[in-house]
Amino acid sequence: MSETTTAPVLTAKDFVTDQEVRWCPGCGDYSILAQVQKVMPTLGIARENIVIISGIGCSSRFPYYMNTYGMHSIHGRATAVASGLKASRPELSVWIVTGDGDGLSIGGNHTIHLLRRNFDVNILLFNNQIYGLTKGQYSPTSEVGKVAKSTPMGSIDHPFNPLALALGADSTFVARTMDRDVKHLQAMLLRANAHKGASFLEIYQNCNIFNDGAFEIFTEKGSKAQETLFLEQGKPLTFGAGNTKGIKLDGFTPKVVDLSEGFSADDCWVHDEFDMYKAQILVRIFDDPKMEAHLPRPFGVFYQTDRPCYEDVMAMQIEEAKAKKPGDLDKLLKGNEVWGIN
Repeated sequence: MSETTTAPVLTAKDFVTDQEVRWCPGCGDYSILAQVQKVMPTLGIARENIVIISGIGCSSRFPYYMNTYGMHSIHGRATAVASGLKASRPELSVWIVTGDGDGLSIGGNHTIHLLRRNFDVNILLFNNQIYGLTKGQYSPTSEVGKVAKSTPMGSIDHPFNPLALALGADSTFVARTMDRDVKHLQAMLLRANAHKGASFLEIYQNCNIFNDGAFEIFTEKGSKAQETLFLEQGKPLTFGAGNTKGIKLDGFTPKVVDLSEGFSADDCWVHDEFDMYKAQILVRIFDDPKMEAHLPRPFGVFYQTDRPCYEDVMAMQIEEAKAKKPGDLDKLLKGNEVWGIN
């Protein structure tokens, strides 16, 4: 008679390691780590089947603090390492932790190719608009004019729009959240995990040492309601205190309307996260909040779709090849032409 075993019920503490968390006090990474540790037990995945892979940067210390398998890889190559792991071990739940420098500068090429191949992995891109580990140089997402140690007269680089980049690479799941809204962050982590395919989740993360307050207009109580637009499937795009404002499409141009002055929620754009064309407009709502008449910054799931995953198609192709002609490794290594030495 075989014995039945019940899988242990895990808690957030089961995902905490004995390593000292070595981020600066007040860093937004602490919040992200805490939410990931809270979400992990709810996924129903054994710890030994979860892998956290990172590159280089402050965010990339993540694997040390997660009681799962993990790898602190090399600069910009977390997505490449994760691709190889997922191809060879498709049953694993693979999470990539990277930053705006690691994932969009030296690692930008690997990132876009993982997205277009659609490996079933989750990319968490911590965006703090600065290089923090190397002590405060401008990054690929820093705003024009950013005064930093490497740009004392202000950056002249035009910044990346990470979600537009991901959508351009045909990512099958594109979303944005922030470190200081823990409920929304948890919800987006769950959505990313539930998606079958490459999930790209940008997380606004405050670097309180080298770029403090970069996103405070979106996170602080006094301005959050007016400056953020939370996307919900099938619901009109409304925002502001009491949802008194909305977004209406004028042709292909989004415009703000006042719902207390002749407009209602029925006039507003209704969010459809399966609509690629509307997603292209949404990711371009990326106005500088210092500009007059700017649009609020969207948060939530911008787009998702279904597409075959690379590792699944590769496995099918290998099985088809085996069925047509069984492999003989010795014969392959020996080859058709041999020569000897007398």
